[in-house]
Amino acid sequence: MGPRCLLLLFVFFGVVSHAQQLDIVDFIRITADLEIDRSEKSVKGQVQLTAMIKQPVDSIYLDANEMEILSVTSPGISVRSSEGKIWIIGSFRADRQLDISFSYRATPSQTLYFFGDQVWSQGQGKYTSHWLPSLDDMNDKVEFDLSFTINDEDGFMDIVSNGNEIKRIRENGQLTVGFDMEKPMSSYLVAVAAGPFQRQEFDSGSGINNKLYYLQEDEVYFESTYRWSREIFDFLEEEIGMAYPWTDYKQVPVRDFLYAGMENTTATLFSQAFVTDSIGFADRNYVNVNAHELAHQWFGNLVTETSGDHHWLHEGFASYYALQAEKKLFGSEYYYWKLLQSAEQLQLLSDEGKGQSLLDPGASSLTFYEKGAWALHQLRTLVGDESFKAAILKYLTDHSYGNVSTSDFIAAVKANTLVDIDPWYRNWLEQSAFPAEEAYNVLKQEKIVQQYFEVSALRAKPLAEKQKDLERFLSIPDDYSGQEAIYQLSGEVGPKVRELYRIGLSSGNLMVRQAVALSLERIPDPLKEDYETLLEDPSYVTREAALYHLWYSFPLDRQRFLDKMDGQMGFQNRSLRQLWLVLALATTDYRQGNRGALIKELRDYTMPDYSFEIREGALEYLHQLQAHDDQSLKSLVDACMHPNWRFRKAARGMLKEAIGTPAYRTKLVEMLGRLKEDQKKYLESVLGE
Repeated sequence: MGPRCLLLLFVFFGVVSHAQQLDIVDFIRITADLEIDRSEKSVKGQVQLTAMIKQPVDSIYLDANEMEILSVTSPGISVRSSEGKIWIIGSFRADRQLDISFSYRATPSQTLYFFGDQVWSQGQGKYTSHWLPSLDDMNDKVEFDLSFTINDEDGFMDIVSNGNEIKRIRENGQLTVGFDMEKPMSSYLVAVAAGPFQRQEFDSGSGINNKLYYLQEDEVYFESTYRWSREIFDFLEEEIGMAYPWTDYKQVPVRDFLYAGMENTTATLFSQAFVTDSIGFADRNYVNVNAHELAHQWFGNLVTETSGDHHWLHEGFASYYALQAEKKLFGSEYYYWKLLQSAEQLQLLSDEGKGQSLLDPGASSLTFYEKGAWALHQLRTLVGDESFKAAILKYLTDHSYGNVSTSDFIAAVKANTLVDIDPWYRNWLEQSAFPAEEAYNVLKQEKIVQQYFEVSALRAKPLAEKQKDLERFLSIPDDYSGQEAIYQLSGEVGPKVRELYRIGLSSGNLMVRQAVALSLERIPDPLKEDYETLLEDPSYVTREAALYHLWYSFPLDRQRFLDKMDGQMGFQNRSLRQLWLVLALATTDYRQGNRGALIKELRDYTMPDYSFEIREGALEYLHQLQAHDDQSLKSLVDACMHPNWRFRKAARGMLKEAIGTPAYRTKLVEMLGRLKEDQKKYLESVLGE
């Protein structure tokens, strides 16, 4: 091809790449056989694309970041990779079906992640095109039928993706699993997860097969992690008023996930941090995330926003229905307490002049999630249950497997009520300020909130004037008023204060006792025996706080406290164990012959073999103790390249401070030659600052 043709082709691509393909072509199906190479962290695929041409055109494209075309098997068609797209070039006539086949290879820099023996994707927004040729525009929905092959010499691996499993083959040290999606969806909802997963299954009341995955070593945590999954599924089908719109449902916990969870169509991936035992369940369970991601199967997956201007149609609805599920499981007191907490956050944001409209595409998660849930709560109160449910059903039915805007939802509501909802629309959707007065008027009607406001009104009073009231709230406490009563004792001393703490501790209320553990830092001798019982509470938050405050308050008993808590790991991030290690190392004469093993265990937790939640805690402790060795410093540099931005940011801050210590700087300079290229370049840039 001559220079003039190349120039024309470049200009043509530039024009078409900014055109609206929706008017030119309808992509119907993408079928792909994909090979995932864990050692090379790459993917190779054979793709079959089916599309219907609407208007005569010379080229169409798929989004595809940094992909190499290996072969094309469709005669008369040219396929090229250029500037983040795969161009399909030919002479395409209107009203004709187009079938194209080509193969490609990619080494994704994001979206498809490799951690040890796990591989998982995260296509939030428009990122699936980093590992699979697809469409970044969520308005063009496609049926994806995918098959994955991965090395599996030991026979322990499993693969999860969208849709029904239709093929499973193990041969020659490889596992191949195929999936049939049946219905169209936006490309960002395509997902894959591969790892040494086990699973248990149940059928919902409506007959939908649910597969719940876990790692073999986490089998003991299965019940507490997935507690009430069946109840959540059945409840949401009934509450939403429409049957689950897909063929099956899967949930998979993966390590180092970037978010709490992601609602890929039929296949939710969620953070392994939510894998917990029954003790951890009290403080950090999967219930809300479980319900939230499931609700997205209707709100976000079945009906999908046309643009970010309508993002609340995803997150506000999922948050609202997750709260409804929690209300069913935990009661109305819990529900209204959660609404009160979000109202306080939204009011604070609004009072600071940072309130945002729900129709603002740049709004924060707090706005989309919590204000969106509040807006739906208020709408339901305004129009009534019957009209609200009818509107939801019409909205979902009219736009199933399509794209929606806020006006579509408003039309469905107006079609099912005679109530004027325009003031609600202005106050809750358009207005940037949070309608706090309206929200609090609703909340004040609930007894649990009335009691909380009653006790919180005592904050400004001296102890002598409120002692009897605090005693009343602590004698038969609810979770919320009781905690507030305890927090009002902070900084107070004397026999009367100790008696109030004792009443709170003897109440048996887990959350009130936790408030004592968190707020009473210097424990008076007369409370020591009562306070020690907190070490046995079914809450890791309580146990961690109690261990530290007891260790700090009673130096002569430190060895006894440590012996009592030895071996307890706490949450998935091993926070209780890591605290124990630090306190053991800081205790004079404690296990002198074993101190080398203690510091080694803490340093080992920084290594990439562990999830970033475990690594972050260990790195922070070593940073505070100034106890890094070569291994943990190398792990710190590795952490600076992690895809989780919060962990990466924390690690980079610690690295910059470490460079200020001459001994650490010397070690870091010496290890430059032993680092991966991206790690080396980053460390050199930081050392040069």
